Amino acid sequence: MSRIGKNPVKLPDGVTASLSGRTVEVIGPKGTRSFTASDNVEIGISDGEVKVAARGNSRQARQQWGMTRSMVANCVEGVVSGFRKEMVISGVGYRAQLEGTRLSLSLGLSHKVSIPQPEGITFTVPAPTRIVVEGNDKQQVGQVAAEIRRWRPPEPFKGKGISYVGEIVFRKVGKKK
Repeated sequence: MSRIGKNPVKLPDGVTASLSGRTVEVIGPKGTRSFTASDNVEIGISDGEVKVAARGNSRQARQQWGMTRSMVANCVEGVVSGFRKEMVISGVGYRAQLEGTRLSLSLGLSHKVSIPQPEGITFTVPAPTRIVVEGNDKQQVGQVAAEIRRWRPPEPFKGKGISYVGEIVFRKVGKKK
């Protein structure tokens, strides 16, 4: 039995959910999110809660049960408060700035890196060495942050590069004489 799947997803005030077939659409103050479930789960909406149940007792149905509940919960959280990833740039001369809606990064390369802002995502640069990626889709926020980080991941000797806030970069000892 899924410990995650058996818990219902509560809908806060100002959030509505509707079900059409296998698609759950959640509408809230920060926009609209939808998720289409597989045939292996049943979804029901009643009394301000979204309940997910496995259809059958097969291995795949039980796997989909908890995942579907988590995806619906992420839709609800996305339309209520949204998701954000904060990143830190460390290194001499490394910095970020906004040029309109594009994020411009100076990362020690021969050119500046310009990253366009996808639809549904907002970039914020509170300081030249900090980047904040925000949006209401958890997967998209994480993907955009990973694509930014891919330009210069933190290296293990000096720690230079782009890392997430709170990320632990394991350091290696350099050469010894």
